[in-house]
Amino acid sequence: MSTPTGPASGLPVRMPRPRQSGRHRRPEPAAAPEGAPALVLAVPGEPSAAIRSLAEELASIARSELPGLEAVIGFVDGDDADYPSLSAVLTAAEALRTQRYEIAVAAGREVAAPSGPPAVVVPLLAGPDSAQMRLIRQAVMDSGNTAELTDVLGPHPLLAEALHVRLSEAGLARADRARLFTVATAADGIILATVGGEEAVQAAGITGMLLAARLAVPVMAAALDQEGSITSVADQLRAAGSVQLALAPYLIGPELAESLLEEASKEAGCAVAEPLGAYPAIGKLVLSQYTTALGIPPQQSAPSV
Repeated sequence: MSTPTGPASGLPVRMPRPRQSGRHRRPEPAAAPEGAPALVLAVPGEPSAAIRSLAEELASIARSELPGLEAVIGFVDGDDADYPSLSAVLTAAEALRTQRYEIAVAAGREVAAPSGPPAVVVPLLAGPDSAQMRLIRQAVMDSGNTAELTDVLGPHPLLAEALHVRLSEAGLARADRARLFTVATAADGIILATVGGEEAVQAAGITGMLLAARLAVPVMAAALDQEGSITSVADQLRAAGSVQLALAPYLIGPELAESLLEEASKEAGCAVAEPLGAYPAIGKLVLSQYTTALGIPPQQSAPSV
């Protein structure tokens, strides 16, 4: 038995932490509104177990940031068996919303009839890719519902952060420019590799400027799917004085064709970092696209001291 001042046995008891007051108090976590549409992550490229695991991790990050969120995955090239197609997932999302409404009415609850989009589709693409976006739009049309399609994730400062982390993990950049140490293998010129043609290169260049500011080295974007683009940018960087180049994929992973990155690395004669993958900031960007589409205010971080 415990007393008001502590446990009678002398054993420690975990007491609830008091809420912090004042301007530094942490905000209460937001939650998905009741009846909110599903977040459907549109995954491009050829499905695989590794790609599904990556997408599931990003969906999990989005759910953890917005409790109550229904986040599901649809594959642009899915087969509806192990990898559900995007159109099938969207059809199921609308049917589920209708079913939940009917159950609520049958239970005597006063609920509004479903309105607005049954789902918000977020393409798992760091930058514009007209070919993939065309397939995603077609899948939305094939599903026969009014799902809302958001833009791609970039350009965005969080993508520059993710690129920096992937380069530092590969030993190609310092983890923190403010720290007074060097990395022997750090690159003095970065090729930001993307897919999607010239439009994708231009968009990647915006994030590239942010990355260049973080690393204090030149960064230039190039297209993996345009012959000669990687070599041309590598030559330009070397002509400008860069000696040790690195290839940084401005790609999440599913949209990357097999062996394309390895071939580009050989073509440029430089080391390569890993794709962005399931870096936490990617999951937050996915959620940001969803909340922006629905007009849900973004969660505010506690002000710094």
